[in-house]
Amino acid sequence: MNYQARLFFILLIFPVAAWSQDKPNLLDMLEKEEKPSTVYTTATFKTTRLINAHSIEQLAAGVLDVKISHRFGTLNKGIYELFGLDNASIRIGADYGITNWLMIGAGRSSFEKQYDGFLKLRLLRQSKGARKMPLSLSGFAGIYYNTLKWTDPSIINYNTSRLNYVFQLLAARKFSEGFSLQVSPTLVHYNLVPYTTDKNNMLSVGIGARQKLSKRVSINVEYYYQIPGYKLEGSENALSAGIDIETGGHVFQLIFTNSTGIAENQYITKTTGKWTDGDIHFGFNIARVFTLRKPKVKAQPHQ
Repeated sequence: MNYQARLFFILLIFPVAAWSQDKPNLLDMLEKEEKPSTVYTTATFKTTRLINAHSIEQLAAGVLDVKISHRFGTLNKGIYELFGLDNASIRIGADYGITNWLMIGAGRSSFEKQYDGFLKLRLLRQSKGARKMPLSLSGFAGIYYNTLKWTDPSIINYNTSRLNYVFQLLAARKFSEGFSLQVSPTLVHYNLVPYTTDKNNMLSVGIGARQKLSKRVSINVEYYYQIPGYKLEGSENALSAGIDIETGGHVFQLIFTNSTGIAENQYITKTTGKWTDGDIHFGFNIARVFTLRKPKVKAQPHQ
């Protein structure tokens, strides 16, 4: 083979060899691009509270949420008490995101002069794509300490009798951009109950829904059904309806409810008002969010 023929053969083979070496890398790049990712559902509810009840929403790590909740007296009090505006039940509290899946909170209610604390843990998150999960699931645990004066100080009273506990599973699904639904099986435990006929463990099931009306406005409804035989004597099921309005860093909730108490052990088991009798409290929740610790940004690799 002469010199020209050899040169022609080398020039012919070199591009083919180079292409065959690059081919696996190109295939790897295509496989990476086509690999499905997981898309998590966001904004199932507007805030961490539906109305009175906790939603499955969590605060991001390093975020502080200060909440002021206000419930006026009942509307059936008439004009003499300005339809309940002369009376009020208040809770002031703060929630904090330790991580994106764990938050804690504490507060103080004027009703029963009660202090409370809780933690909420995200267990599952609704998603699609590589990982499909049909719903979001969170666990909630709260502790409550009543500081009212003893009705009969002449007998032996124990501080442990002031304690109550609440345990919940919060299961929710965002069915569309505008509609979300949550179901919350609940256990409330009382160390001391009002009557000897009352059980220490109260069972109930909460159901709540949100319908989005616009980018910043939604309507919410929640109802807690108490299991017969596992409720305090004389208590009623709690029914609440409200409107969420988002204004910058604030979320403002306008509420109508038959519950005087605002903490979980109060509205779930100690509601005595009836909607049919006009025992309806107008109220509101105000939430203001502060970022105390900015999330760490992962460094991007150099191109």
